[in-house]
Amino acid sequence: MKRVERLHALSERLRRSGVRGCTAERLAAEFGVSVRTIKRDIDALENSGTPIWARPGPSGGFGVVPQANLPPVSLTPGQAVALLAAVSAAPEAPYADLASVAVRKIMDVLDPRTRESVDALARRIWVDTKGSGTRAVRSALEEGMSEQRVVRIRYSAQQGSDTVRDVEPVIFASTNGAWYLIGWCRLRDAMRWFRVSRISHASVTRDPCGGHTVEEIGAPPATSRPVHIEG
Repeated sequence: MKRVERLHALSERLRRSGVRGCTAERLAAEFGVSVRTIKRDIDALENSGTPIWARPGPSGGFGVVPQANLPPVSLTPGQAVALLAAVSAAPEAPYADLASVAVRKIMDVLDPRTRESVDALARRIWVDTKGSGTRAVRSALEEGMSEQRVVRIRYSAQQGSDTVRDVEPVIFASTNGAWYLIGWCRLRDAMRWFRVSRISHASVTRDPCGGHTVEEIGAPPATSRPVHIEG
């Protein structure tokens, strides 16, 4: 299990533990990692905004503040199908696996009548799910972006030459149907675009990124915009 997926699963496990919480030792055994790794993961969840509580002592443990759960959300069949279609049609998008998990959770809590309508409408939408690249590569890039750590990639240029580069992730960008990692290339000492489908291997290093910003890339094209929730 990649760290991004483990963090998500750990957050859900802590929510389910309720007021009793769960010890680091038990969590380590469940996830097959060391206690030290679990404590680092809990620190990462806290830093990302998850309200973790900790209770010391023999009967202590960790948990998530109950009020942190999202309130119930009511969706129309059309809205639910829109989520399904958007996630299904973009399997190469960053964090697509986590988006699929979130959509499944939403579908699981729909009332039976709405779920039936969603299923009927969803059968009228087809998407091409053929993807490029590997899940392992995308997981490493996502982890490097989320934690702002240097990613070591093996990249095949359009001319056919392969290079190994250390890249500081800055943004993901989609254009002309392809996804790119844009980041500071330490080999070229400059900002570079890397087409994700041409990355044959990627691993996250322990090196933190040097603080390069989105502004260094320049203004996005007129037809582009950041992904955000508009008020």
